[in-house]
Amino acid sequence: MCGIVGYAGRRNALPILLDGLKRLEYRGYDSAGVAIVGSGLQVVKDKGFIANLEAQLPPLIGSTGFAHTRWATHGAPSKVNAHPHIDCTGKIALAHNGIIENYAALREKLESRGHKFVSQTDTESLVHLIESYYEGNLEEATRKALHDARGSYAILAIHADEPGKVVGARNESPLVVGVGPDENFLASDVPALLRYTDRVLYVMDREMVVITPNDVSIQDMEGKPIHRDPQRITWSLEDAEKGGFDHFMLKEIHEAPKAIHETLLGRLANLEVDGFLSQGVTSVKLVACGTSYHAALVGKYVFEEIARIPASAELASEYRYSQGPSERPLVILISQSGETADTLGAAREARRRGSKTLCISNVVGSSLTRETDKTIYTRAGIEIGVAATKTFIAQLVALYLIALKLGQDRGALGYDELDRLKDQLRSLPRAAQYVLDRADEIRNLAKKYGNARDVFYIGRHANYPVALEGALKLKEISYIHAEAYAAGELKHGPLALVTPATPVIAVAVQDPTYEKMRSNIGEVSARGSPVLAIGTEGDKELPKFVDDVFEVPNLPWVLSPVPVSVALQLFAYEVAKMHDCPIDKPRNLAKSVTVE
Repeated sequence: MCGIVGYAGRRNALPILLDGLKRLEYRGYDSAGVAIVGSGLQVVKDKGFIANLEAQLPPLIGSTGFAHTRWATHGAPSKVNAHPHIDCTGKIALAHNGIIENYAALREKLESRGHKFVSQTDTESLVHLIESYYEGNLEEATRKALHDARGSYAILAIHADEPGKVVGARNESPLVVGVGPDENFLASDVPALLRYTDRVLYVMDREMVVITPNDVSIQDMEGKPIHRDPQRITWSLEDAEKGGFDHFMLKEIHEAPKAIHETLLGRLANLEVDGFLSQGVTSVKLVACGTSYHAALVGKYVFEEIARIPASAELASEYRYSQGPSERPLVILISQSGETADTLGAAREARRRGSKTLCISNVVGSSLTRETDKTIYTRAGIEIGVAATKTFIAQLVALYLIALKLGQDRGALGYDELDRLKDQLRSLPRAAQYVLDRADEIRNLAKKYGNARDVFYIGRHANYPVALEGALKLKEISYIHAEAYAAGELKHGPLALVTPATPVIAVAVQDPTYEKMRSNIGEVSARGSPVLAIGTEGDKELPKFVDDVFEVPNLPWVLSPVPVSVALQLFAYEVAKMHDCPIDKPRNLAKSVTVE
């Protein structure tokens, strides 16, 4: 949520800041603003999109500054609540991602000392707090202010009297440094920097950073210097562009075969899964939010089938506040960004309970990778679309790899079975491509079913969470009400909602519940509901029970969630496109939920 870009260099800052900010639009926002130090401090901000801000910007000349997109938490979206915020002197500007939890007490204290507040935000307390400590050194004033503040933050601050300097700090909200010749950058995510540099430094929790055109200095909150070498980013700028597709989401759906291949690469032959050791693991708990939680639910069935090990899945926001049981499972935390606030909190709680922790993430150096014992990267490449697609597929592949490793080490898989599963995993890129090659068929099905007001998804066993994810995708990007149910639960309430006006999308591949699933389809068909089934290639019986069938390749049932998910992603995309929805940036949603 929210986006920050900072610059200190030799060039005019404004075009660089706006370009970087546009590359962070996928994070979600409701207002935007920019602050430049040139001939004094210049601040412009407004409610709405970056384009609205750009249309009213006067020429802002200066080689130091930052830009920000805000996602409202404290105070409604408005021009006055947009960032940057400035102090009473008009010389300090600050932007902030996160939440200052004790802002009300800080504000009351500062107002009693004569500070004038103009917004309803928690952030404004911080800029006035920095002002109260300022004695000619911005980083020292910022450090003192942050000692008084509680909460999560990634902040950037500049001062009119200190041109050429941007001060940043982070705690539980991402912040990355871009290193270039005669210029340096700060941003909340790597895509903002790719046009200018591929060398980055990740700022860690409770650290400050100061950039100038020629220097990057990282310190802890006591002012102690920290040395950290830059990392090379392997993503290219082209990876962050649409590449001829109408939307990032469509491009990323079509990148699923590559994401599968890259995630498997070098890991299958000897099951060397990034140093993961399974000794002593007797049970698994998968913890995540949103789409990643649906991957976790699939993972429960995968671990029980392949590794023959007890497994459960839990929402990160619930796990954090539950009582810890006496057993100590391997806790697998799944987050595309590695910055999801509830998942980070769950990782800390798991370690507090004494559990081994393993994270699955798509972002090298992200916060979650530093909070867990081991990390498995999904190698899906950058994902811009807010609705996760290829990263969900890559998460499933990572779970298969871990399950194979556990199954091998526990002796649950014989050599022949292990080799067969490895070969079947190698076929997954082709299975995903099989679906993509029939996109026209899915487009026609979207036209037939996509005008409904309500759509229900049903599935069983490992494909129940796939149905959950399919419904989530449809509601996220098309704004059509969509719900998913375990098909065996229809008689326990959901059948009351089924009518001829409510299409049902049924995941009915040939798995251990196939016969039961056909009976469930009969229940909704008997109420007049039109049924679109996702079935197994070559199934001659399923078309007799439904209105339409889209076939996916004939794979072992445990691997079927991959091609089925690609098909449901494409279906949601085509429905949303038909309704001319803002597919890459759906309303009210953000790519990475970095606050609770």
